Amino acid sequence: MAESTGRTALLARGRRATAALGGSRPTGTRHPLIAVAMVLPLAFLLAVVFGGWEAVVTQASSVAGMLGR
Repeated sequence: MAESTGRTALLARGRRATAALGGSRPTGTRHPLIAVAMVLPLAFLLAVVFGGWEAVVTQASSVAGMLGR
């Protein structure tokens, strides 16, 4: 429970800082397909430049495992 309290305080501080700077913060969550479309070009570029296709696949598998998919 203590962890969620600290996270709530941190989020509130971030919102106050954003409001003080005159910015607006989007609400809601990003659709998973949009997130994939954003990250795939960079992942592909890094795989080609560094020749680490196996590393990219391993990392993607690890992230998918952490997300429970």
